[in-house]
Amino acid sequence: MSEKLIIYTDGACSGNPGPGGWGVLMRFGDKEKELWGGDADTTNNRMELMAAIQALRAIKPGFKGSITLWTDSTYVLKGITEWIHGWKARGWKKSDKKPVLNKDLWQELDIENEKRDIIWKWVKGHTGEEGNERADELARRGIPICEEE
Repeated sequence: MSEKLIIYTDGACSGNPGPGGWGVLMRFGDKEKELWGGDADTTNNRMELMAAIQALRAIKPGFKGSITLWTDSTYVLKGITEWIHGWKARGWKKSDKKPVLNKDLWQELDIENEKRDIIWKWVKGHTGEEGNERADELARRGIPICEEE
């Protein structure tokens, strides 16, 4: 039986821009790992990206099983599976020649994504899907951390 790692990621923002948080739920068999953090001045899209980056960074080196990452952000899903190839070919510019927003985080996510074969999936947010709801709770938990700084 092959090892399977299931990841749920989410970002949240109190105002957009404003204080934000990111959350990650990782499941490997009957084990779970929760990660969260935040930023005092950010956007929802940046927190969605940060959740995916932190999730991929948390995977142990040498892990050989399948990895499925669920996100409720079409921005992250389409960005990493479709748009990024054109952005890179155009020197991190969009098709309208404008710079890619959040280029720094897209470049970080690209590096992490290239290290492994990730199955990227979309889940509709706030519909009661347990893994996504937990990631959302963790992302919200990340917001007060930065509001207290």
